[in-house]
Amino acid sequence: MAEKAIQVEGISKLYRIGARQKGDRTLRETLTDLVAAPVRRFRTLRGSGPTTPDAAIWALKDVSFDVNQGDAVAVIGRNGAGKSTLLKILSRITEPTDGHIRISGRVASLLEVGTGFHPELTGRENVYLNGAILGMRKAEIQRRFDDIVDFSEVGPFIDTPVKRYSSGMYVRLAFAVAAHLEPEILLVDEVLAVGDAGFQRKCLGKMSDVARQGRTVLFVSHNMAAVQNLCKTGIVISNGCIAFSGTAPEAVEAYLNSTGNKSYGFSDLSCHPGRYKGMQPILTSVALRSEDGTPYRTSFRTGEDVTFEIGYDCGDRELGYAMIGICSALGDRICSVGTHLSQGFSQTIRGRGILECHVPALPLAEGEYSLMVAIGTRRPIANVDYVEDAMRFHVEAGDYFGTGHKLLKGQGPLAQRSIWRVLEDASPLYASGRELVSQSASTND
Repeated sequence: MAEKAIQVEGISKLYRIGARQKGDRTLRETLTDLVAAPVRRFRTLRGSGPTTPDAAIWALKDVSFDVNQGDAVAVIGRNGAGKSTLLKILSRITEPTDGHIRISGRVASLLEVGTGFHPELTGRENVYLNGAILGMRKAEIQRRFDDIVDFSEVGPFIDTPVKRYSSGMYVRLAFAVAAHLEPEILLVDEVLAVGDAGFQRKCLGKMSDVARQGRTVLFVSHNMAAVQNLCKTGIVISNGCIAFSGTAPEAVEAYLNSTGNKSYGFSDLSCHPGRYKGMQPILTSVALRSEDGTPYRTSFRTGEDVTFEIGYDCGDRELGYAMIGICSALGDRICSVGTHLSQGFSQTIRGRGILECHVPALPLAEGEYSLMVAIGTRRPIANVDYVEDAMRFHVEAGDYFGTGHKLLKGQGPLAQRSIWRVLEDASPLYASGRELVSQSASTND
């Protein structure tokens, strides 16, 4: 029998809406509550205040599972499903309302930007502080310190208070500390979405190394490709309960099936669970239509003209760009279209309205796809609102090339026209690659 690194038995977590949990109160909040208490009691008596049944929500309900030592386990589910609450309980940041947890080994957590960092301390001081919290000796931290700084790429700012770091610098240093101080168990939430693409690849590679070293990884992500590449098993959480547990590919399939396309070509984004934390709800809807007279559709053919509609409500803000990312069913970005990538678009986005994006001859092969939608400022380009998995649609094989042959499933996601010809009795400019290399070397000399 494999040794258990994590044992979760009947964990439940109840939150009371509008109420603070025990241990989280400051003196100012206590005094404010004393002043506000008579008003709340009066509103409750009049029936305008919250009642007990409506003021509570179960973030987790009777969750049980085991994780073997050395396993890499994905925890997936829609926003609000309870994933982050579970990791906070495992990290001992939040106490469960009911249930028990047994953990064997040191735990390092990367849950939110700056979790575990003291803003007034420098990056160097926070590295040593986090190492001490993990129970490491000063000599152990010193041995890994240079690797941490090199990985995080914040060397010039390592003696600067972290309160002056950007969110990207915060994430890079926090992940470097969590991954390099050799915890037995590493808990990583979707915080990696804050980093740039290159840093995300770097982090995923490091987590793969951690897993191969026999340490335990719990990975929360919406990137289904990363889940399948990194993890062997997966847990799907829905409405605070475990909806599925099995291999990573099976868990991904169960999750994708549970989020099936019910939008009918139109998706309301005003309260969409795919909205990133900290974003402003400016995007109100996204829709797909074609030129055949059908109002909205979820199925198109390869090579068919498609129009995307993005509803927005900027309020008093003026924004400069919008973008649509077309992703595979696993969440990999295939291509992007945006106002800043379109010649001639220079309008300011303000007030309420609809952005229309026409894509002639949709170059997608047969398969299932999803959309991410973003809107923000142009100088500099920065997202103000960002919704992942905003809606799903299907592409059927079509005669994109006009030859009667369709691009078969499995031959790649993109269709690309090309021109071929035969040059009879012709030979390559260079008979072999060696001649090319030889000539290049002589030219350099």
